[in-house]
Amino acid sequence: MGIAFPFSAIVGQDEMKLALMIAAVDPKVGGVLAFGDRGAGKSTAVRALAALLPPMSAVVGCPYQCDPADAAAQCAECRARSKPSGKAKKPAALKAHQVPVPVVDLPLGATEDRVVGALDLERALAHGEKSFEPGLLARANRGFLYIDEVNLLEDHLVDLLLDVAASGENVVERDGLSIRHPARVVLVGTGNPEEGELRPQLLDRFGLSVEVKTPGDLPTRIEVIKRRDAFETDPSAFVAHWEKEEAKSRKRILAAREHIGSVKVSDGELEKTARLCMALGTDGLRGELTLMRAARAAAALDGAKAVGDGHLKTVAAMALRHRLRRNPLDDSGSSVRVERALDELFAS
Repeated sequence: MGIAFPFSAIVGQDEMKLALMIAAVDPKVGGVLAFGDRGAGKSTAVRALAALLPPMSAVVGCPYQCDPADAAAQCAECRARSKPSGKAKKPAALKAHQVPVPVVDLPLGATEDRVVGALDLERALAHGEKSFEPGLLARANRGFLYIDEVNLLEDHLVDLLLDVAASGENVVERDGLSIRHPARVVLVGTGNPEEGELRPQLLDRFGLSVEVKTPGDLPTRIEVIKRRDAFETDPSAFVAHWEKEEAKSRKRILAAREHIGSVKVSDGELEKTARLCMALGTDGLRGELTLMRAARAAAALDGAKAVGDGHLKTVAAMALRHRLRRNPLDDSGSSVRVERALDELFAS
C-alpha cells in the first residue's frame, strides 16, 4: 500500500472532511455520498482518513478482520475458536495482530459474486468440498468501501450494498451455501452528476451527502498545487511535516468515539430537528434520525456535552439536501432550500 496524502493537508473541502470524520466517529450515520467535479480530492480524502485512523486489532487468519475484543460482532468461526474447550472454563484467547483500517475499492464492473462472495469453485473441484470465498464486503469489514462513479453502478448492487451497510451483516444463500458474516462498512460513494444521478430511493439511503466543488479562488488553487507537488516530490518528508496536525486530528476522532455515548440531545433540539424536516417535506423519518446522529457526532468532535443549535446548523445540509423532493415552483438548489429553512426555523 502506497503512502496516503495527509488528511490534515487537504486544502478546503471542509464539508466533505467533516462528513467523513462524522462517519468515522459514528458509522450508524450511514454512508457518505460525495458528488461533484472530477479531480477535486474525493478519493484522496477517503484514503487519507483511513490512513489517519490508528491500526485496528484483528484476529489472525480471519478473512473478516474480526475484533478479538468484541465477541458480539465476530464471525461464526472466531466465536467457535474462542469458546472454552475441554475442562477450560474461560474463553480461549484469540491471537490478534494490528492491521491498517481497510479501504476497499469497488470496481464499476464488479459482479454480485465478487461483492458478496461465492462458492470457492477451485476448492470444490479439487477436493469436492463446499467452501465460501469471501468477497469485497468481507475485506472491507470494519473499514471503508469506496465506490467511484456510484451513479453508474447497477441499481440492484447499490441497493444490496446499502442493505448490508445498514444491517452490518452480509448474508449469502446460494449454491447450497448459507453464510452470514460481519460487514460493518462505511460506504463512500462518489460521482459526477453530469454523468447521471442516483434514483431518489437510493439517494435517501445514504446518510450524508456533500457537494464537492473545484476551488474558485486563486490563492486556494495555488496552495492545492503546491501541496500536491510537494507530496509527489517527496511523500515521506511531506507526511512527516504534517504529522503533528495528523496526530491532533487522530486524537480528536478517537476522543469523539469515546465521548459520543454521553452526548445529550435535548427535547428542544429534537423538536427543531423534526420541525426542519417537516418544513422541507422530507419523506419518512430517516432524515430526522440521520440529522440527530450527525449532530451528536459533530458535538462529540467538538468535545461538547450536548448537541447545540450550531451543530444542527453545521450538519443540516449534508444530512438533508439529498432527501428533498423537486419543487417545480422553486428552482433553488437543495442546499439553498435547507439554508432558507434553517433561517426561518431559528428566526421564529
